[in-house]
Amino acid sequence: MGQMVEGGVAQSQGKQMPGLRLLKWVGLVVPVTFLVLVNYTGYYVIPSVVRTWWGFLLLNLLLLVAVAIFTQVVFTLIERVQARLAELYEELRERNAELARVHAAAQQMVEKLRALSAASATITEDMTLETLLQKVVDQSRELVGAQYGALLVRVEKETGWFLTSGMDRVQRAAIGDLPQGRGLLGAVLAGQAIRIPDLSRDPRSAGFPPHHPAMKSFLGVPIIFRGRALGSLYLTNKLGAEEFSPEDEDVLLLFARHAAVAIENARLYQQAQDVAVLEERERIAREMHDNFAQVLGYVNTKTQAARRFLELGDVKRAEEQMSGMEEAARQLYADVREAVLGLRVPLVSERSFIGVVGEYLTRFSQMSEIQTRLDSSIGEAMVELTPRTEIQLFRIIQEALTNARKHAQATEAKVRVEQDESGWLAVTVEDNGRGFDPAHLERDDWPHFGLQTMRERAEAVGGAFQIDSVPGQGTRVTVRFPLKKVG
Repeated sequence: MGQMVEGGVAQSQGKQMPGLRLLKWVGLVVPVTFLVLVNYTGYYVIPSVVRTWWGFLLLNLLLLVAVAIFTQVVFTLIERVQARLAELYEELRERNAELARVHAAAQQMVEKLRALSAASATITEDMTLETLLQKVVDQSRELVGAQYGALLVRVEKETGWFLTSGMDRVQRAAIGDLPQGRGLLGAVLAGQAIRIPDLSRDPRSAGFPPHHPAMKSFLGVPIIFRGRALGSLYLTNKLGAEEFSPEDEDVLLLFARHAAVAIENARLYQQAQDVAVLEERERIAREMHDNFAQVLGYVNTKTQAARRFLELGDVKRAEEQMSGMEEAARQLYADVREAVLGLRVPLVSERSFIGVVGEYLTRFSQMSEIQTRLDSSIGEAMVELTPRTEIQLFRIIQEALTNARKHAQATEAKVRVEQDESGWLAVTVEDNGRGFDPAHLERDDWPHFGLQTMRERAEAVGGAFQIDSVPGQGTRVTVRFPLKKVG
């Protein structure tokens, strides 16, 4: 701005330079020329007249009149120059004021763009749909500077959510039934941006129900994603002004575009969560069926054997069979408790994955005789996995701990979460149990089925699975998944 002002001053000075130079030369040339003419006339044209007293007096009077006329001319020119300089100064002052207003407006726009960027980043931090929608309406109200805000989001052709901002629960409850997206709200929902200084004067406004807060100025914009209307943003009562400005409308339209992308991503994320949960339920049902079928088949075999030994009068061998059934029932009970514990832990929630694992380990330690602990070098907010990956990784941790309890006779277990050298998320489950030799596993050996299940889970979501164990030295299960760092 300073360069523009300096340029204007130089330009104005440049326009006045010829006039000032002319005034300088007039003040020098005119008196000299007049004196030369007077002296030439007196000494060469009428010398006899100049030598008389009345001629001398006349010549001096003539000089006096000439000086007075010249002085008047010079002062007139000076006054004109001063007036012109005053006009130029006023023009420059007005230009500086205009430039200051433009600069202030530009600064305000920069601040709004920064606020828009911050608000857009904020709404993408959470992928839970309803939480995201509340952030959208809250951020839009703060971004534009409105007393009240509302967000209407529809599912297919019906209204899905109507969230408000700037009202407490008492105010919201006092309103009663929420609007259905008709009238003025429906016009915005149909894809039209509307800015009104006074709601009461618009024919599309149907008025407010009893106990509704007073609202005057209005700004509404649609939320559109790839030509499809997802919902609308409504703001009322501009803070610090009588009405919303065109700049407010432009900023809110830009924010609505960011919000549309965030809402659609949250919807897709929620759908992926639902699919992942459904797939996991089906997998758990199959695994429980297979596990229970094996145990029940084993119990049935032991029962028949015990009955046969009792018929033969071999009570000792019958008791051995009964002991086997008792152990199988105890193992089945522990398996069921662990399965129920795993199902009770909400995998799809607002908490971080590491937080969910930590809660499960605490409950597992309380339920079993194994002391477990979580060791993580990554903050809770630094891990972002797809819903299917989170579920599969959690089930692998469960299976590894179940093996440590059922087969390894472990007393301690540790789960470590870290980022490895390749940038992947590495999760290690390590126990101090009796271990085994992975290279010499038979098809029916106890770890085989669990290891195969864990490997399939990891590979199903693009992960890598590794088992390390030595007889008498415990077991370490490692799974690695592509890690997306956030925050």
